[in-house]
Amino acid sequence: MAYETIEFEITDGVAVLTLNRPDRMNSFNTEMHAEVRDALKQAKKSEDVRCLLITGNGRGFCAGQDLSDRNVDPNAEMPNLGESIEKNYNPLIRSLQALEMPVICAVNGVAAGAGANIAFACDIVLAARSASFIQAFCKIGLVPDSGGTWTLPRLVGHARAMALSMLGDKISAEQAMAWGMIWKCVDDESLKDEALAMAKQLATQPTKGLTLIKRAIQSSWNNSFDEQLDLERDLQTLAGRTEDYREGVAAFMEKRQPNFKGK
Repeated sequence: MAYETIEFEITDGVAVLTLNRPDRMNSFNTEMHAEVRDALKQAKKSEDVRCLLITGNGRGFCAGQDLSDRNVDPNAEMPNLGESIEKNYNPLIRSLQALEMPVICAVNGVAAGAGANIAFACDIVLAARSASFIQAFCKIGLVPDSGGTWTLPRLVGHARAMALSMLGDKISAEQAMAWGMIWKCVDDESLKDEALAMAKQLATQPTKGLTLIKRAIQSSWNNSFDEQLDLERDLQTLAGRTEDYREGVAAFMEKRQPNFKGK
């Protein structure tokens, strides 16, 4: 597929997916959904990809849905927004959560609405110091989607999640880091290099093990303590049978750097 709304490249084990509608603050339209879906499929099936990095071009990371791409004519039949969520946003969030590799998001500017919640669906989020996060749905009478009502309370607690969703206040990157919404806030000029360096570093690590870590932590939010202990046992069984575990132990015993293959 020739991309018009995103950029996608694979180098050094890292797939970099860049949202590229800067004139529309990288908001999603039908075409962008299709292209992102295709890029994620490529990342999933490529044996060369061991980490995914998502970012945006221009002054915004993603403003969520491009409202001009929907029928909001007051004289027309009311749109079924649930269909759009079921077709586009829910599969996107599920794909990011299920991808068997680390997923880094580098938030280069405003992340609003679904754009904020797409970022929160990634495994590690870095943000430029000038970036911000807005649950903008309430401004137009909508409900946070793209996993926002599930992820946000778990990141910041019930009271903050409720206020952020009902007031639609803008949260700075520094505040987001202080509240535990993101991993790290960095200077604007350092964001791209730091995110790419992290992605390349993760791409050299035991990918299967990192995927099992991802699965364990995701599952912990719904499991009881006893269920989580059982899951840790089962996942450790799988991890202990990987080639990377054998290489890691050998490198430790031989006092050398490990050469992980992601297998």
